Amino acid sequence: MLPLGLQHLASAQTFQFLPEIDTYYRFSPNLQAYFQAKETREGGEPTTAEIGPSLDFHIKQLRNLADIAGSDLDKSKSQLLLFSLGYRYLPTPNQPPTNRFEPYVMVHLPSPWHTLISDRNRGDLDWKNGGFSWRYRNRIDVERPVDIGRHHLSPYVAAEFWYTSQYSKWSTTSIFAGCVFDFGKHVGLNPYYEHQNNTGKTPNQQLNQLGLVLNLWFEKSQ
Repeated sequence: MLPLGLQHLASAQTFQFLPEIDTYYRFSPNLQAYFQAKETREGGEPTTAEIGPSLDFHIKQLRNLADIAGSDLDKSKSQLLLFSLGYRYLPTPNQPPTNRFEPYVMVHLPSPWHTLISDRNRGDLDWKNGGFSWRYRNRIDVERPVDIGRHHLSPYVAAEFWYTSQYSKWSTTSIFAGCVFDFGKHVGLNPYYEHQNNTGKTPNQQLNQLGLVLNLWFEKSQ
């Protein structure tokens, strides 16, 4: 039998697979909409679906960013700023659903060695069963895009830090490693690993997650 401390550690460890589909439609160089459907488990909450649309506004293309992003299907990576407004519906099993307003702003910065740095500041504004709560999330990504033959890929690492109103503290840290693979003009795959440490509840909750994101890209004909 494991010692009591190790039993608590083992019970707090969770391994799971999280599928996701994001469909993008680009109206113009500065305006894009997308619809997201995924399975998620975040911030110590139960596993749930997350479904809803977002509208993105892109501002100020930079030559240095365009040179780094290259043939990436995500054209926002060549823009200095991205503002996004979104809504998500989260039908948590055996609980009332959550309605989430999801605004964020992202800054893309070029750096040496053909590397792209992204800093995303996001709010989760949640209404559930008549109550309101919020989370602030800061995520920093570092990626190194590269073209291999006709294919474009972007290996990356990222870290995200969450402040949660429910606990009045920085309660979650997430570490990511993954790679985005673009195929042709419309399809991208993003397999990733995430380690999430939630300290809002006792004992701490450790989540080890494997995710796979299918990105579908479309744009208005010129």
